[in-house]
Amino acid sequence: MSNDHDSLQIPDVLPMLPVRDVVFFPYRILPLFVGRTSSINAVNEALNKDRLLFLASQKDMNEESPSPGGIHRVGCVAMIMRMNRLPDDGKIKILVQGLVKAEITDFVQDSPNFVVKIKRIAEPVWEERALEAEALIRNVKSLLEKIISMGKVLSPDILVVLDEIGEPGRLADLIASNLDLKVDEAQKILEIVDPIARLRRVNEALTREVEILDMQQRIQSQAKDEMTRSQREYFLREQMRAIRNELGDSDSKTEEVEELRAKINNAQMPEEPARETLKQLKRLENMHADSAEASIIRTYLDWMVELPWAKSSQDTLDLIQGKKILDEDHFDLEKVKDRILDHLGVCKLKNSMKGPILCFVGPPGVGKTSLGKSIARAMGRKFVRMSLGGVKDEAEIRGHRRTYVGAMPGRVIQSLRIAGTNNPVIMLDEIDKLGMDYRGDPASALLEVLDPEQNNSFRDHYINLPVDLSNVMFICTANMLDTIPGPLRDRMEVISLSGYSIEDKLQIAKKYLLPKQIKENGLVDGEIDVAEAALKVVVESYTREAGLRSFEREIATVCRKVARAKAEDVANFKMKKITAKQVPDFLGPIKIIPDPIRDQSEVGVATGLAWTSSGGETLTLEATFVLGKGTIELTGQLGDVMKESARAALSYVRTRAEEFGLGKTFFSEHDLHLHIPAGAIPKDGPSAGITIATTLISLLTGIPVNRDVAMTGEVTLLGRVLPIGGVKEKVLAAIRQGVKHVILPRANEKDIVDVPKHQRSKLEFTYVDTMDDVLDAALLRKLPHFPGGRKMRRKHSNPITSAVQ
Repeated sequence: MSNDHDSLQIPDVLPMLPVRDVVFFPYRILPLFVGRTSSINAVNEALNKDRLLFLASQKDMNEESPSPGGIHRVGCVAMIMRMNRLPDDGKIKILVQGLVKAEITDFVQDSPNFVVKIKRIAEPVWEERALEAEALIRNVKSLLEKIISMGKVLSPDILVVLDEIGEPGRLADLIASNLDLKVDEAQKILEIVDPIARLRRVNEALTREVEILDMQQRIQSQAKDEMTRSQREYFLREQMRAIRNELGDSDSKTEEVEELRAKINNAQMPEEPARETLKQLKRLENMHADSAEASIIRTYLDWMVELPWAKSSQDTLDLIQGKKILDEDHFDLEKVKDRILDHLGVCKLKNSMKGPILCFVGPPGVGKTSLGKSIARAMGRKFVRMSLGGVKDEAEIRGHRRTYVGAMPGRVIQSLRIAGTNNPVIMLDEIDKLGMDYRGDPASALLEVLDPEQNNSFRDHYINLPVDLSNVMFICTANMLDTIPGPLRDRMEVISLSGYSIEDKLQIAKKYLLPKQIKENGLVDGEIDVAEAALKVVVESYTREAGLRSFEREIATVCRKVARAKAEDVANFKMKKITAKQVPDFLGPIKIIPDPIRDQSEVGVATGLAWTSSGGETLTLEATFVLGKGTIELTGQLGDVMKESARAALSYVRTRAEEFGLGKTFFSEHDLHLHIPAGAIPKDGPSAGITIATTLISLLTGIPVNRDVAMTGEVTLLGRVLPIGGVKEKVLAAIRQGVKHVILPRANEKDIVDVPKHQRSKLEFTYVDTMDDVLDAALLRKLPHFPGGRKMRRKHSNPITSAVQ
């Protein structure tokens, strides 16, 4: 064949076919798919003449229409042995055989196809007995055999052909054309004229290929050695599944197991949960599908794969946007907003931070729950609310053990599943209303949940594996702290939310409540106009609360009645303006009759301030005495604490009886009666001591108590005034009642800063240390000086010292 090719007459001018991704060598037979118009024209021209083509490789494989400069000059003259036209896409398939190497000397034409002038490259004569050539030929053949033995896929006939070839040039061309070399490297080999040098380059390529295959085998061997038992089992199961499918014996259980296995692999569980989950999956695989235990394990696995082990939401760390969201949703509450923005600021500076555990304490309706939703929105987190009111079973928090029928995880784990992320905002609503019975103490179970040092490995009884809760932001809500156990309260950052003043409620109604109810009742802006005076009437005469729920309900009632009027006559409906006088037409008679403001100062009557779960309240205390045997009657549903305050105040008054001009037998001959009106409402607390004492002293001395004064504080047997709580709520209640002067313990002077400045300016404050200070501020006249009174006062200022003397 070689001699035939050497003697073949090759024209100097031939049509040229640029080829991509391949370099043609002499003696190579290869099919080609031709699709470019210019290439098809070149093939047609060759078929019309002597079936000869010049094949040259493109320099840029992606170039669709190469220019002469984009084509290698050295190529191969080839003969078209066969041609088929493909019916679908207009392409043609040709089978060509390389004949001889040649070089382009000039481009005759480039349209409609390339025609080039070529110069044949003659192969130098080879000396058969050259030692280097013989050694190269043997080494190349040995390397090629080794490559094939190492798994390299080559033409099956190449080894047979190799034994018949003894020319180094032809051997180099044959191996290079079958070695799948890169185009640039193959082109360099093609352009080498000297056969020994060309074979040497092929030898280098074979040596590198042997090294690559050897490294590949080592990598595969290492990977095979490192294959875990679970991976081997996976391949075996895949084979078993394929066998079952072939036999038509595929069952739903196998599909279910494989589906669970895929979910486990995608859940990105930590090492311990992943190990336990795969263990349970293997148990399920070996069980009968209808067994009771299989159902329990299947439910357990569903919970495990649906928990957000590694899925978290990205926190929004834009402080300006966060503040804007909080301001949009809530009026005032600056202390809470500052705390949340502080947390966002720290998160922005530090990538990882434990979620804070906050507790919002305040009356109903002040926005504790909705504030939690706003915090989640401002941080870009999911929000889940978990109501704890009336929960008595510890399993509600920690879950049931899987041995029980119908066992489920606790509500903390359920909240994570609902949120779908491992860093949601979880609101523990009404935490002060947790119960306790023979099934355990839920408050004690929460100690682990709400402890930042422990909740990174919280163990639910059902899951029985550590779950990281350190990224969760817990927000608790409560109406009062008294019923929350001390250890649990110690784990939370308490933020008090006081009731709203009338001015605050009016602003909230205009900005939030009224637009919300207008929309919810099918109205639009401009169809209802509620005057501020009308809103004030609703606040004062139809609601009595620290929060906003009843206020919003009354606004909703007004909007519904307007919506009804519109629905009855849509065509003639005009904007409804609601004034203060029209409010009863919508809401009916006044529901709340305010406590009457005393028109005069009276003897034995004083105004106290109290704090309740619904905010601050004013209390009117009345006292009188009648002939009797020295007993004291307490009426008005007073609690135990308030009764103790009354007895302490009475004991204080009795120690100063002579100073007040009372006879030594007065208390043994008279009964005292202390009453707080509104007897249907229970009253309790430690802050009524000075009010009771002032009422009794006013009664016994005949000096009226100033009607514009309200007071709060506890009194000791020695007449010292002790601090109390709920200052802001009590001050706001005094303002609502029209009080002008408030008496507070001096230790509570620091708490007055919590009262808004514009509210403080409406009152005069007196801070007291002793009952003498209280009496000086509350009574309309100074206490009279009775003979021996001052002496008795000093004598009884320290009863213990007097008794010792």
